[in-house]
Amino acid sequence: MAGRRVMRSLQPMITSNRASGRRRPLNNGAHQKLSNQDLTADLQRAFAFASRLHATQTRKGTSTPYISHLMAVAALVLEHGGDRDQAIAALLHDSIEDQGHDYPGGVTALRATIKAEFGARVLEIVEACTDAETLPKPPWRERKEQYIAHLNHVPPDVLLVSCADKLHNARTIVTDLRSIGSAVFDRFTGGKEGTLWYYRSLVETFARRGPGLHRELERVVQEMEALARSS
Repeated sequence: MAGRRVMRSLQPMITSNRASGRRRPLNNGAHQKLSNQDLTADLQRAFAFASRLHATQTRKGTSTPYISHLMAVAALVLEHGGDRDQAIAALLHDSIEDQGHDYPGGVTALRATIKAEFGARVLEIVEACTDAETLPKPPWRERKEQYIAHLNHVPPDVLLVSCADKLHNARTIVTDLRSIGSAVFDRFTGGKEGTLWYYRSLVETFARRGPGLHRELERVVQEMEALARSS
């Protein structure tokens, strides 16, 4: 039922895009130089798609619409030199993991839609940013260890999107640590110790791989650790 509601919501947009010829997927892995106007148009399409996919989702333990996170990650990607595909992938980076099973036809159909509407490279980045797509998800610690190991082998264009995702999450935790203290860690399966371990491991991994954004992640995680010790 949820999947049919999603499809009814998405289908007019997809049909309209195809009819108007506005779709510019990249299927050969090439980077595309676009005018600001064209880039904005592509981002608007991706934003519309993401907002419908995540329409009822909120941030963990809050009433904040989930789309706010996707917007923040896309902004970080663009502000740190990301291109069209990376920015669109940032808007869609949680689509497979969080919405794939509610999408009509499941994860396979969602993959096909992303590729058809936004290009093969966007899909590749989204897949590489996906923590898990099976239900139930694997045990938390095992899943996070696998994701960290996976980051050692992904290409640089994936690293920027992944690092932007983790940076925004870390900033949100720091903000909530200031307001509600260590209770923020009750939202997360890993709890306080597991969450701190995960973010420290991410910092170390990104530092080895080299996306410039890792320096800001390091600063925010240090603040997270200090606040966690004092709360």
